[in-house]
Amino acid sequence: MADKFSKKWIVILIVLVVSGVLAYKYWKSTQSALPAGIVSGNGRIEAKLADASAKEPLRVEEILVDEGDLVKPGQVLVRLDTVTLEAELAKNEAAVAGAREEFAAANAAIAEASAAIAEANAGVATANSAIEKQQSEIRLAQTEADRQSRLLAENATSQATFDVRQTALETSKATLKSIQAQADAARARASAARARAATAQSRADAARQQIEVAQAQVKVTESRIKDATLISSVTGRVLYRLVEPGEVLGPGGKALTLVDLSDVYMEIFLPSDQAAALKIGAPARITVDYEPNKAAAASVSFVSPEAQFTPKQVETKSEREKLMFRVKLQIPSELVMHYLERIKTGMRGVGYVKVSPNAKFPQWLEKGLLNPPTNHSSGTPN
Repeated sequence: MADKFSKKWIVILIVLVVSGVLAYKYWKSTQSALPAGIVSGNGRIEAKLADASAKEPLRVEEILVDEGDLVKPGQVLVRLDTVTLEAELAKNEAAVAGAREEFAAANAAIAEASAAIAEANAGVATANSAIEKQQSEIRLAQTEADRQSRLLAENATSQATFDVRQTALETSKATLKSIQAQADAARARASAARARAATAQSRADAARQQIEVAQAQVKVTESRIKDATLISSVTGRVLYRLVEPGEVLGPGGKALTLVDLSDVYMEIFLPSDQAAALKIGAPARITVDYEPNKAAAASVSFVSPEAQFTPKQVETKSEREKLMFRVKLQIPSELVMHYLERIKTGMRGVGYVKVSPNAKFPQWLEKGLLNPPTNHSSGTPN
């Protein structure tokens, strides 16, 4: 009799436990049930990757960050050895200085030749003026000699007077030839000075080109030296440290791989009927498996125009055999920056989106919702 009584209570207890478990599961299912107009898909937190790479083969001198470190735009990550580049820069700078000296010497030669040209031209001008004066004197001497010749023919003057006039005429002509020779010499000097000036100008032009080429080489080398300091272009986290000091990176060789935390998102996959109802900018919510009771605000930033099989890690094999549309849920950058220390890519979770503008997210998604901070908010994230 006692055994029957004990068995009866054991059965009752088992029934109560099973009923409680079923009731709890039913309650949980009602709590997590999605209202009409809200759909969901599995995914994981993702972000774009950025590499800190060398542009040319150089030896790694120093690495300033480790895997897991947060980095900011402009932060120095890696320094590469620039000894050879600095020697090349010194050589290029010396070439600039030499070309400038040559340019200065050529300009000095131009100035000297220009002065010689001016002096020679002044000599030509003086000679031309003297030639005109001498030609006038020759005409006067010729007139006087002709007059004395007529007078001598008429025995109206003496031979001595005629000879004086004739000698004066010949002297004037000889003086003219001397002045003309001086003018020709001045022209020759001016021509030689112009030739020297042209040569010096060619030197100056060549030196100017050498200066420009050398300065361009200096800028290129300075740019190469600058590129030897690898800096972060993003706000992110160091995902992989791929080299160590002393190793040589080839052209395009990666020293670090960064996770760009300014562009954090989750990709989910939805069937065609649900994807067709989505609009870019539609509100979304994201939860992660390790903390399902908190959701982050997001929005639809992309809906694939082509269907595809879902990735292996997203759903079961039966689901992967279906054609789905990839949907990107973008987390606002302000929210990411506010919770930067807690963002971890690769975390699995669930994305929820509105396919109907009048739909409302369930209360369990809105409770504890993480929104981008306002300008008046302060303090640390919870």
